[in-house]
Amino acid sequence: MTISKLFAGALASCAVLMSVPAFAQEAPKQLPAATKKMLADLKLDPSILSGLDDELKVPQEWIDGARKEGAVKVISSWDVGQYKKMIAPFLERYPFIKQEYSRGSRQERAMKPLLAYQSGRVLVDLIGGMGAAYALFRDAGALVDLREIPGFNNVPVGMRDEDGSWVGQRLRYWCMAYNTDKVPKDQLPKTWDDLNSNPFWRDGKLGLSNRPNLWLSNVWAEYGDDWGKAFTTKLFNETKPQIRKEGNNSMLALVIAGEFYGAIPGAAYRTRQYVDKGAPISWHCPEPIPVALSELAMLKGSPDPNAARLWTNWSLSKEGQIAQFYAENSPPVHKDLQLDVFLSFRDQIVGKKIAYQNPVKLDEEQQQVLKVWNPLWEGMGGQARDPNDESSE
Repeated sequence: MTISKLFAGALASCAVLMSVPAFAQEAPKQLPAATKKMLADLKLDPSILSGLDDELKVPQEWIDGARKEGAVKVISSWDVGQYKKMIAPFLERYPFIKQEYSRGSRQERAMKPLLAYQSGRVLVDLIGGMGAAYALFRDAGALVDLREIPGFNNVPVGMRDEDGSWVGQRLRYWCMAYNTDKVPKDQLPKTWDDLNSNPFWRDGKLGLSNRPNLWLSNVWAEYGDDWGKAFTTKLFNETKPQIRKEGNNSMLALVIAGEFYGAIPGAAYRTRQYVDKGAPISWHCPEPIPVALSELAMLKGSPDPNAARLWTNWSLSKEGQIAQFYAENSPPVHKDLQLDVFLSFRDQIVGKKIAYQNPVKLDEEQQQVLKVWNPLWEGMGGQARDPNDESSE
């Protein structure tokens, strides 16, 4: 069975998600103040954390070792404010572990640490979101086997590397954001092909950012090269979107301002942040739904291996996964938290077909897409996308 099929199976439970989860075990007897606030703000019963005490059990030597080490060094794509909000329960549990977090582009997040590793230096302990660079780390023998982490088994098969070199940490649903004042619901496309066939979206009403790696690669891999080439050509030549140099966060602001009616791609978690502020924006998913899995990996030779182990195990626990959702609305990967309460736009996800972004094949798939995408993008006056650029913001 392919990783893509395994992942789809792991998400299949979305069709029968529970609105009010019920757990047989009792809630942990002691919780950090930050966790209590998080649960209260999310209106979640503490019983959702049943089994947490067992999840956080680790060898005593890890704790003793972490006390002697420096700060755990993490690089990923969370906003700094989101990271601080997410990590608050961890800091209460492990106050002796200092934090060094940086938010980086793909170059800073993956290539710079890789080049340093190849020259004998370890710049970070943990990397989130390697993307296609995963194969380069693997071939360099740079990754720790995470199967020693108890929380590794909290992540379903298909959302982790069975050899332990990476583990899924968060999900990303990439579809389209639209202006609710401009777009009647009956004009929203049911499939990606409907986007091209509906005249409503033509002649600049659709804003398109140069991020095919986040959505088109997934759907292309699902339907094959013939579909991908035909769809992309029609998108540029007939639908004629506004091609934009802005990143995806800025694109959402332009949708709200009415610069265009809808934007592709749009992240569910980012769109929800604007919806919660009362902005005239919402999120819609044509089928199949492009889903990306952000990987977490640990570098060999880390000067803070025990602190990194504790951080990783906590982040994969129920508390860590809910804290991540609390900070940025990312759906958890924890096998017991595949619940509709953690979906920003449940009605747009539940029961629909998934197009998964396979991290192992990402580089190969993206290269195929860009052979068609780049000439069309340049033909409309844009700058070709760098195949090595996997940025999402």
